[in-house]
Amino acid sequence: MSRQEIDAEQRYVTRLYRRLDELRKEEADRLAQALSQSGTGHQALLERDVTAARCRERITRLDAAENGLCFGRLDMADGGRRYVGRLGMLDEDADREPLLIDWRAPAARPFYTATGISPQGVRRRRHIRTGGRTVTGVQDELLAPDAADGATGELTGEAALLAALDADRTGRMADIVETIQAEQDRVVRAPRAGVLVVQGGPGTGKTAVALHRAAYLLYTHRERLERSVVLLVGPNPLFLRYVGEVLPSLGETSVLPATVAELYPGVTADGAEPPGAAEVKGRAVMAEVVAAAVRDRQEVPDGGLEVVHDGGTVRLERDACRWARDRARATGLPHNPARPLFVRLVTDLLARRIAEQVTASVLDGLPAEETGGPAKEPVVLFDEDDVEDIRRELREDPGVRAAIDELWPPLTPQRLLTDLYASPGRLASAAPGLTPAERALLLRDPGSPWTPADVPLLDEAAELLGEDDRAARAAAEAEHRRRVALAQEALDISYGSRSTDADCEEEAEVLSAHDLLDARRLAERQREADHRTPAERAAADRTWAFGHVVVDEAQELSAMDWRLLMRRCPSRSMTLVGDIAQTGSPAGASSWQEVLEPYVGDRWRLERLEVNYRTPAEIAEVAAGVPAAFGVPCDPPRAVRSTGTRPWRTRVAPGDLPAALAALAAEEAAAVGEGRLGVIVPAGRLEELGRAVAEAVPGAETGGDARLESPVVVLDPARAKGLEFDSVLVVEPERIAADTPRGPNDLYVALTRATRRLGVVHTGGLPAVLAGLRPRRRDGRAGGRRDGRADTGAGR
Repeated sequence: MSRQEIDAEQRYVTRLYRRLDELRKEEADRLAQALSQSGTGHQALLERDVTAARCRERITRLDAAENGLCFGRLDMADGGRRYVGRLGMLDEDADREPLLIDWRAPAARPFYTATGISPQGVRRRRHIRTGGRTVTGVQDELLAPDAADGATGELTGEAALLAALDADRTGRMADIVETIQAEQDRVVRAPRAGVLVVQGGPGTGKTAVALHRAAYLLYTHRERLERSVVLLVGPNPLFLRYVGEVLPSLGETSVLPATVAELYPGVTADGAEPPGAAEVKGRAVMAEVVAAAVRDRQEVPDGGLEVVHDGGTVRLERDACRWARDRARATGLPHNPARPLFVRLVTDLLARRIAEQVTASVLDGLPAEETGGPAKEPVVLFDEDDVEDIRRELREDPGVRAAIDELWPPLTPQRLLTDLYASPGRLASAAPGLTPAERALLLRDPGSPWTPADVPLLDEAAELLGEDDRAARAAAEAEHRRRVALAQEALDISYGSRSTDADCEEEAEVLSAHDLLDARRLAERQREADHRTPAERAAADRTWAFGHVVVDEAQELSAMDWRLLMRRCPSRSMTLVGDIAQTGSPAGASSWQEVLEPYVGDRWRLERLEVNYRTPAEIAEVAAGVPAAFGVPCDPPRAVRSTGTRPWRTRVAPGDLPAALAALAAEEAAAVGEGRLGVIVPAGRLEELGRAVAEAVPGAETGGDARLESPVVVLDPARAKGLEFDSVLVVEPERIAADTPRGPNDLYVALTRATRRLGVVHTGGLPAVLAGLRPRRRDGRAGGRRDGRADTGAGR
């Protein structure tokens, strides 16, 4: 492209940045003005804070547009011209004509979807590359029917796309707003309502698509979704750190990123447990187990209830206890809200039983003629007021309260599960459908930390237990009455101190607080406002209903995870992205129908991403054979780029693996320069091999604590899911494939994380599908015979 064209675009881009700076200043001035308001009272402070929050949010969006503000231009067949960028801007000096069109606006869509066959009114599409505020290059695609045979190939902006793919990884995912492809755009702009499933193999960009869809939905449904928040669910904290800069770079902050383990406020679920235990906890049957555990805590003792009160023993038969329990259950309320009725019924039965016992005792000591008979009224020693006095005494008796609590205790979800896990008897009663071995996996000491698989069970328990909030409501009402009383005192003082001087009678009337407000409204103005953002409030509220839920690596979620998420999104407005062939969790999905049928039947939509943009063809060809070799159903995506670098393998002695791997990691780190190296090892050897690599490559990170700031990261397959690296070393692939029932899927994941280079390191045999990899030569390159057959000699 000529220098003249680049200079012309530079002038326009400079104009856009000038306008961006003006908008920033305008918002900064509005913010300063809002903060300078000196009004008092709740309403004035609330209005000030709302205005300030809106200004800050707008400033955030403007700041996010700084890098790559404008990246495209559409020259229309009718002579019009549209510049496309990260946000929309109008020209205040030209009747508010668009200077720049937001990439999410309908007018910008042809930038991603127009082709020579279907130009959509576009004559030319121009990709504008910038560094900072400087235009560094442009690339044109002619789409007019009479230009270059009217076709431009399958990829939109191929040069820009390949340049982005070939760039060094940074340890953080970047947005793809400049290079969204047509099949991806279709998913990004799909309607919000209902459940959309995006099935895509490795390298299809499904994670980026999910994030850009969240940004698009916030643009098109901003008022609704900013209030209700978009929930972004990732498979682990490492993944969320990896994608954490994408939405902020698009100017969107009304998103709550979280793992399922983080969706129960107040509980830190970072404990570890055997995979078998996590798999059992993830089964749908655990919902019935938790429900049974709750019912078991609503006991009816075989011998009835016996309490000691006022020096005597009072007993209720089993049938009476069952009657009280059944009456409380019949309300349909959760366990804790139903408990007060049970307590009231049992207390009443006990009080009447005491009255009966005392009456019988008294009558036994009286002559027969004084106890009444057929012609006389029965002797009544206790009226309803007397019985109420007994009830009050029973309610205040610690022993009686403790006895009733044994029958229907107040429970938290934490206490319910702690007691369940600690007792073989409780487990046997609540989970008769589990085998003894499966129940044994659930047993643990009461002090054990919570694990991620516990969180859906805690959430299930919270739904069944509910919360008896009578005390909290009473306290809130008392506090409200106190504020109203204080407000009334203030108004009375205001009224009493009004001027009554005769000289003031002719002055203009001056309104005071007592003229405008009553005590209740004044008290309301003094209530402390909640200044948290909607996302912050959502994070702290277990019952929050999200406006839309995006789930990445959705195939990894268990049946119990899905129950939790469906409660968080009653509207069923969801975007689920994943790949069934990459399911690694034993509790994960085998099909999307299996996941969704219990909640939406067949009322969900499926979109497929079929182009692998990330993985070079040389690596994709090797990886694609893994699912087929292990009998895993899979339709691998089609790779569209090649690097010319063949994957390699090298064999080392078992005892030499840590040292050999460390040396290989150091060599590969040097080979990728400013890029990133991922070393993917069996989970059982993560700590050992991570330590060895860190000794050879200072600063190398390992496992779930990795910040992705080092050029070298050592991970197991589960934590590598969703990430990408310039180069990848896969260690002991045979063990990875054999470690878990879905080990072949883990191996498929490990082999598809690389964007440039792939090496396989092993000590024993290789899965047959990898046996054809060329041995690594001593100079670090893949070797092999000239006839193309694998060299099986020295050097492995």
